[in-house]
Amino acid sequence: VIDLDNGPAVKSQRTQFIKRMAQFAQREQMKIRLVYYPPYHSKYNPIERCWAALENYWHGAILDTVETALRWAANMTWNGFEPMVELVEATYPKGVKVTKDELEPFEQQWQRSETLPKWDVTIVPI
Repeated sequence: VIDLDNGPAVKSQRTQFIKRMAQFAQREQMKIRLVYYPPYHSKYNPIERCWAALENYWHGAILDTVETALRWAANMTWNGFEPMVELVEATYPKGVKVTKDELEPFEQQWQRSETLPKWDVTIVPI
């Protein structure tokens, strides 16, 4: 189960995101369930609580370089866990569209919940 915040990059209607998740599920032969938090419910989202802990840990420190931010993040703990901190420098293209023909092979992999089709999607490998 992957908890998602319903942000624009990972919405269940984003064809590129769903296609990539279906490819991942197929490659790893793993059933994946995407569960989205409804809008304005960030207090229930664990990543939001982690960000709050990180902000408290920084104590208003000036994060004026990427290296400084990475160093602060790498040295904190949250609920007894140390984070895995990695700088991603890849550039991701914007505006990439996935056509209906491209999605067709993957459509049989995802199943939307009957009661919450927008916020509960299961992706199964074939």
